[in-house]
Amino acid sequence: MTQAGTTAPTPDSPDELALAAEFGTPRHEDWQRLVAGVLTKSGVLPEDFDGAPESLLTSKTYDGIEIQPLYTADDAAAPAGFPGLPPYVRGARAEGNVGTGWDVRVLHGGADAAETNKAVLADLENGASSVWLRVGGDALPLDALADALNEVYLDLAPIVLDPGADYEAAADALLGLLAEKNIPDSEVTGTIGADPIALRARTGRPHDTAPAAALAARLSAKHPKLRTLVVNALPYHEAGGSDAQELGAAIAAGVAYLRALTDAGLSVDAAADQFEFRFAATADQFLTIAKLRAARRLWARVCEVSGATAGRGMRQHAVTSPAMFTRRDPWVNMLRTTVACFAAGVGGADAVTVLPFDFAIGLPDSFSRRIARNTQSILLEESKLSGVIDPAGGSWYVENLTDALANAAWREFTEIERQGGIEAVLDSGTLAARLAETWAARQKRLATRKDPITGVSEFPDLHEKPVERTPAPSVVDEGGLPRVRYAQAYEQLRDRSDAHLAETGERPKVFLATLGPIAAHTARATFASNLLQAGGIEPLNPGAVEDVVAAFRESGATVACLCGTDKLYAEHAADTAKQLKEAGARRVILAGKGQYPGVDTYVHAGCDALAALAAILDTLGVK
Repeated sequence: MTQAGTTAPTPDSPDELALAAEFGTPRHEDWQRLVAGVLTKSGVLPEDFDGAPESLLTSKTYDGIEIQPLYTADDAAAPAGFPGLPPYVRGARAEGNVGTGWDVRVLHGGADAAETNKAVLADLENGASSVWLRVGGDALPLDALADALNEVYLDLAPIVLDPGADYEAAADALLGLLAEKNIPDSEVTGTIGADPIALRARTGRPHDTAPAAALAARLSAKHPKLRTLVVNALPYHEAGGSDAQELGAAIAAGVAYLRALTDAGLSVDAAADQFEFRFAATADQFLTIAKLRAARRLWARVCEVSGATAGRGMRQHAVTSPAMFTRRDPWVNMLRTTVACFAAGVGGADAVTVLPFDFAIGLPDSFSRRIARNTQSILLEESKLSGVIDPAGGSWYVENLTDALANAAWREFTEIERQGGIEAVLDSGTLAARLAETWAARQKRLATRKDPITGVSEFPDLHEKPVERTPAPSVVDEGGLPRVRYAQAYEQLRDRSDAHLAETGERPKVFLATLGPIAAHTARATFASNLLQAGGIEPLNPGAVEDVVAAFRESGATVACLCGTDKLYAEHAADTAKQLKEAGARRVILAGKGQYPGVDTYVHAGCDALAALAAILDTLGVK
């Protein structure tokens, strides 16, 4: 034995342990050959295809960024630097969130002060570290702020306000309350939440940045730890925009605030330290990770050019995307927000808000708030997600995606600046038009289910019990950029079905004309059932029957969908469609592709599901 009880190496033992040394080094060509084999067997790779087989597996984001199926050490990206140092891709602080975790920020948007106070105290006692309050308008009245924050230790729990246009009155109310609690001005933390540019985006009406800048200049002298402004990128995300469009608009808004703040007398360093950025975190975990990393790089460049040395790391508040929430099968929202929260944590967000799973329905209850809160607690305390600085750093995929997204967002930002800045493009409608183009492209993929929505466009539960909540108050008037949700078109079809059910006592229904034995028609019958239920239509599956036309007559349905194999279609589709129409079918659908006499519509993978479902409901007389 040697010192410290270690075993001395023998002449035959290696100096270093070489794991998997007995395996050969795989070549890229070997991988390509295996990919080609799989694609050939699946029928995806044409016999005369002479390109790289992996090109068939390449996808594109809404910003046109190509996502390759494999990244290797040969895929070099721009250097990401080190945590806490420019360009801050790997984090705004050298220590990341290690030791402290990120700020678990909870949103409260109710107007009742007593209920809000009860919910706020429950959140803070069970893992939340800051409170995000919607105030003014139809939300919590400013004169009820003290009641809503009764017994809250305001020196320990920062308050972030969402005051809409009432930010000056909100600042006075919050600071007055903090003074009553004898909290020294120098120790006041939190965010007033002034954001006239986001108000302009939301309402379509001009909101001058000068009053907000003057407020920031006035408050910063006495309250060095208090932030006055927010750069909220959610309006651009919720309008259906892409990640690069969200980033480009946010950076442009940040630049506009820098100009306004310096005009108000603040130094560029003080100005850069006066606001935080708010971004959407989605269930696309890698794009969310890359977005947060790219955002810090972009802002670091802006600060560098502006001459700022403070505030260059960008304070980020990530919010689980309201656009991805569904009203139907809202329980799946728990999975979406878990992935989004994971991505926000890995991406290095300073504060994270997990919206409750019933957020799109109305005001959350205590259960949904607890699930949202515990999602963060589990990731922080049990998964130790904040225990690693920039866990995605060094991933060839993430580094390339971060670089590509940063470049795409910079192009968006410079185009906004070229057209006069964020306020100019909002007023002219050019930004709205660009966001609308992206939303149209997204709608097409949603309609064809290339962007599937679990529980809504895929695997819907037609008999689910609806979740009911008290409607949430509206904070700002609409009139500017639209607020969209990806599931809304499918949910409108489901609403039509619900109204039909309430009026007639039954759902609209389609008979599945199953051809051949169960093994022959199950695959397409299952496909058709899933599709129909996405539109609130009840599928009637008779199973394997000798006389499918007689079964159709007995069903009472007026629309039929043929389900079988291509061989059975070739033999029986035309004749069966004719007989179904003679038996009273007003429309005959076929699950698959082809051209058969008597068939009115074809539904298949990649078809416009929304258009097909709407046409069926119209045929069935569903208003």
